[in-house]
Amino acid sequence: MLNRFLVPPEDQIVVKEGVIRSATKQIFKRMGVVSKDANLMADVLITSDLRGCESHGVSNMLRNYIDWYRNDIVNPRPSVKCIRESLVTATMDGDRGLGIQVGPEAMEMAIDKANKTGIGSVVVQNCSHAGMLAYYPMMAVNKDMIGIAMHSIGGSLQLPTFGSEAIYGTHPIAWGIPAGEMPPFMFDIATTQVAANKLMLTRRIGSHLEPGWIADLQGEPIMEKLQSPEYGQFLMLPFGGTRENGSHKGFGFATIVDMMAGILSGNGPGHLNPQRKNGLFLMAMKVEAFVDMADFKSDMDALLERIARMTPTEGHERVYYAGLIEHEETKKRKTYGIPYHREVVEWFEQTALDMDLNYSLR
Repeated sequence: MLNRFLVPPEDQIVVKEGVIRSATKQIFKRMGVVSKDANLMADVLITSDLRGCESHGVSNMLRNYIDWYRNDIVNPRPSVKCIRESLVTATMDGDRGLGIQVGPEAMEMAIDKANKTGIGSVVVQNCSHAGMLAYYPMMAVNKDMIGIAMHSIGGSLQLPTFGSEAIYGTHPIAWGIPAGEMPPFMFDIATTQVAANKLMLTRRIGSHLEPGWIADLQGEPIMEKLQSPEYGQFLMLPFGGTRENGSHKGFGFATIVDMMAGILSGNGPGHLNPQRKNGLFLMAMKVEAFVDMADFKSDMDALLERIARMTPTEGHERVYYAGLIEHEETKKRKTYGIPYHREVVEWFEQTALDMDLNYSLR
C-alpha cells in the first residue's frame, strides 16, 4: 500500500468491522436488495476495506451504487439465469445486477464444478461493478483451490499504446493461490497504471499522481506530477505508461481481459457496451487434481518464504509478495477497526438521516 492512498492520521475515524457491516447492509436493503444478497454484498466491500483496499470498499463504491440504483442503471433484484452449461463451464446472465451481487454465486458454481471435475469456469454477462476482484479468487483459495478472475469494465477509459481513443476500462485481473503456513498469494491488479478508484482516494486525501499515470483527452501521456482531475477530464494509460516502459504489456493484458470476460461471456467488447453492462470471467482449479496438496503447499511455502525473508535493498524494510501486506492488514483491522476518512464517516451519517436508517459509526 502506497502512503499516498492511505488516510492521513489526522483525518482518520476508526470504525469497528461489525458497525460498518451493519450500516452497509441497511443501505443495500433500503435500495431494494433482499437481505441475503445485502449481507453478501456488504461482505465483498468490507473484505476490501479490511485488506486495506479502500479504493474498492465502502468509501468510494457505496455512494456510486446508490446513484446507479436511483437512476435505474443497475437492478437491485436481478433474476440471474444460466443460459449455457457443461460439466466444467457455464454462462450466466446477471440481469443488470451488481457484480458484487451476482459474481459470488457464479464463483461458487465454478468451485462446485472444480470439486467434481478438477476445473470449473463460469462467465457472467450483463452485470455491473464487481468490487475488489481478489474476493473471487479468495473464495477458491479458501477451498484449497487456485482462483482466477477477470472483469471487462466498459470501454471509455483506457488507451491502447499509441492510441488517441479509449477502448477499455481498467480491466482488472486477479489470481489467488493457496499455501501452507504462509499467507496465500493474492495478485489483484488493474491493467491501467493505477486503479481508477485510487484516483478518487488521492482527491479525498490531497495527494498527487505520478508522471505517466494518466493521459490528456487527446491521448498524450502527462509526464509531470499533478492533482487528479475529475472523471471526464483525463484518460488512463496501460500499466507501463509509455511504450518505452512497457505499456504494450499492460495493453496486452487488458486485451486478454476484454476477450475472456467480455467476448467469451457473450457480453461483447467493452467499448461497444452501454454503461455498467460488464462481463466477468471466473475460474477455479482444484490443486489435488494436478498434484498432492501437501506437496503443493510445501512448495508454495518454500517460494513465498524465500521472497518474504529476503534481505531488502537499502532504504527498504522488507520484501513483499502479492497478498502478504493485505493479509497482515486484515488481522490488524479486525482487531482495532478500519480507519476511514472523516468525509466518509460524515457521508454515512448524512445517508442515515436521508434514508431514515438506524446506525451510528461513532
